[in-house]
Amino acid sequence: MEDFFRQNYLLLTHSFEILAAITGLVLYKKYKFVAAKYFIWFLVFVVLAEFISTYTLYIDNDGYFSFLKGTVFQKNYWWGTIYWSIGSIMFFSFYFIRVLEAKSHRLILRLTSYSFLLFSVLYIIFNWEAYFTRNLTTIRIFGALIVFLCAVFYFVEVLMSDKILNFYKSINFYIAITIFVWWLITTPLMFYDIYFRSVDWNFIILKWQIYLFVNIFMYSTFTFALIYCKPDINND
Repeated sequence: MEDFFRQNYLLLTHSFEILAAITGLVLYKKYKFVAAKYFIWFLVFVVLAEFISTYTLYIDNDGYFSFLKGTVFQKNYWWGTIYWSIGSIMFFSFYFIRVLEAKSHRLILRLTSYSFLLFSVLYIIFNWEAYFTRNLTTIRIFGALIVFLCAVFYFVEVLMSDKILNFYKSINFYIAITIFVWWLITTPLMFYDIYFRSVDWNFIILKWQIYLFVNIFMYSTFTFALIYCKPDINND
């Protein structure tokens, strides 16, 4: 089982990411006049960003990027922080600002996301060495709070409007519930990151299993939602 996860973790994860992105591109005409088009662009961005992050596989054994061995770029923690820990949070903030209808919700989310971006930049500056050697737990936790805020605001608006009658047909509902669950499950794992960077293979395999499960859940749900849902004409 350990060998299976070591050899196929990236393949399985990337396969579901690519499936979601391709589904979005195939159905792009369906969503090109609503906010969901930005979500499709995001899925494509994630695939490209994940592809870039695999450069670390070509450093050892005189690989294409062997010249990075021994430098701060030998690990891809820095890139993961940029495109996922910060980039994905800023995207979801941008997305739900366009989706939400209440001005107060949009204002709170806008101010919170800008504060998060400023905080993240300053935190990286003052933790420059850690930025290249590990996941920055503080940024991940702050980002998770913003994701929860996006989801909660959306759910509140749905419950207080006629959207509750057809919520299961809206792609925004599936996006909100999925990212809420993903961050809820993965954020606590950041507190045990020290074990992931050690020789504790029991925890490493467990963490891979959890991430594999939630990633498959997330991208499968996105794929399903893109196919099943109808465009929300109230959002652009």
